Amino acid sequence: MDILHNLGEKFNRMFENNPICQLFKIKYPIIQAGMVWCSGWKLARAVSDAGGLGIIGAGSMYPEVLETHILKYKNATDKPFAVNLPLLYPDIDKHIELILKHKVPIVFTSAGNPKVWTQKLKEQGIIVVHVISNVKFALKAQEAGVDAIVAEGFEAGGHNGRDEITTLCLIPQVVRAVKIPVIAAGGIATGSAMFAAMALGASAVQIGTRFAASEESSAHDNFKKAIVAAQDDSTVLTLKSITPTRMIKNAFYEKIRTLEQQCASVEEIRAVLGKGRAKKGIFEGDLEEGELEIGQIAGIIDSILPAKTIVEQLISEYIQTQQRMCSNI
Repeated sequence: MDILHNLGEKFNRMFENNPICQLFKIKYPIIQAGMVWCSGWKLARAVSDAGGLGIIGAGSMYPEVLETHILKYKNATDKPFAVNLPLLYPDIDKHIELILKHKVPIVFTSAGNPKVWTQKLKEQGIIVVHVISNVKFALKAQEAGVDAIVAEGFEAGGHNGRDEITTLCLIPQVVRAVKIPVIAAGGIATGSAMFAAMALGASAVQIGTRFAASEESSAHDNFKKAIVAAQDDSTVLTLKSITPTRMIKNAFYEKIRTLEQQCASVEEIRAVLGKGRAKKGIFEGDLEEGELEIGQIAGIIDSILPAKTIVEQLISEYIQTQQRMCSNI
């Protein structure tokens, strides 16, 4: 991007004192989310090679699949990377063994108690980050000894917090409550949103939806096109009686909505949900019967781009926003 080239050496040192860039040894405070069925080694590599932190999403991987992705990543680049690890995953022990075996440098944990695995990982020199949705969980994660926190607002796609706290409200409250670096997530897909999150006190941003619609994303082309076609009101937070999940409205969502309006039991909703709904929608491209997990910011995304281009655009827009704000003072 021209604006990056024109800044020269000043640009290269722009984030050198940023706590997240120092912690992860990355150039830009941009973290790619570990999205199920989207975040394979190719996307993680592309983001890390572009200067951010790429993440392999283990939530949709059997242990042997995760190992393959880790090995392929390490054979392709020596840049730092992370594995996103939902703590409620059935084979969590096997995932932990693989992470230790292959010396994964950074682990992002979510959907569970960080006290269970944080110290074991840190004893092996692994940096641990935990995803939270409110101040109470942020304090518990800090007490557990994590190195940083992802504070995720309810605009985010996929599984979400029950409190429905927006990113704009969540970030400053978490930043005020904890003493460790905070990474903002939920509703961030542009450099101006990145600037806003960091103005609220975040040290970095984690971005999912924008990278889900990248060329390197392992999602089905149908799903990527659905993101591009989405409008501002295309997503909804549903399945609140089980696990709140933000998804694009489709035939499957209408079935769930009807059940919820009829005050169906959790068991009845689970029976319709079944297994593999997210895989059906995101990985296999079934736009009617699949669970199309994506963030509310999808409405602003109008193209499928290489991950490197996305990173460059984010930084360029960030700088332009910074310059515009300074000129308004």
